[in-house]
Amino acid sequence: MNTPETTSSPPEQQLNPAQQAVVEQLGARLEERPLFAEDLRHHLRSALETAVEPLIETLPPGQDLFLAKHQLGQLHGCQTRYLHEQEQEFVWAVNIARGSIVHKAVELAINWRREIEPPVIIDEVLARYEQDSSSLGDWLQGCTEVERAELRSESLDAFTKYLECWPPLRPAWRPVSESRLRSELCGGRLILSGRADLTLGVAEGHRAGKVIIDLKTGNFSPLHTEDLRFYALIEALRIGVPPRLLASYYLDSAHFIPEAVTEDLLMATVARVADAAAIYMDLIHHKIAPTTSAGPQCRWCDLAETCETGRSFLEEQPSW
Repeated sequence: MNTPETTSSPPEQQLNPAQQAVVEQLGARLEERPLFAEDLRHHLRSALETAVEPLIETLPPGQDLFLAKHQLGQLHGCQTRYLHEQEQEFVWAVNIARGSIVHKAVELAINWRREIEPPVIIDEVLARYEQDSSSLGDWLQGCTEVERAELRSESLDAFTKYLECWPPLRPAWRPVSESRLRSELCGGRLILSGRADLTLGVAEGHRAGKVIIDLKTGNFSPLHTEDLRFYALIEALRIGVPPRLLASYYLDSAHFIPEAVTEDLLMATVARVADAAAIYMDLIHHKIAPTTSAGPQCRWCDLAETCETGRSFLEEQPSW
């Protein structure tokens, strides 16, 4: 089935302007959807394996190279911070856990058979995580009452904004939340992995039809665009047809940043992944000195107090 056409909307509910804008942004008629070459998957795989195989061959026996969006962003960003975080144990916090709670709430809402009441769904998600054995579950079981209350409040706010801004998703649109993406190359030694917040639609033959959406609770970052391009590459490697459209959706402002997928975009992403693999090998296995890059991430970096580059950047910024 296809993503929503620009004229379609659920007949049982009148859409508000923000919801109608979602339909208009994401909808496309069949003839408007791009056709991709039959050999695209082979072309992309060959280009990436040709670039990365010489690096993979230098890995110690039994070791593979696993790349996800977070690693790609850090390897192309501040390498000093990347190495520092590699040595640290991951610690959950309210601002980190919020995304997981909201995404799970969206997943439940898509499949919910009763009336959707945001507080009920958020409480259900929190209870579900508290009962499992994941690291988030462990953190929820041990966090303070204040932290739990803040997490519930912020998650409820973001989830309510999603419901306000997005139309009810018809089954015919093929909505899938938290869709895992994975592609293995170089005999399984290079693994690309991702998880899309929301996908709509499906390819028909070699005609692209899927839209991949990331739901964001903060402000725009160029990395958000790169993350979606990475997902598009994995999708193309996985089934042979990329999505037709990528979109970051910012819940606070009800704002889309869409991008059409082209073969040039996919090839540029191949180059970005290959470059990240080379940087990883230099840092981890060849012990090349890391570079230090300043940016908004300095606000949350553990090294900010002792990093001259980061301190200089933050001192030049207006009050946050």
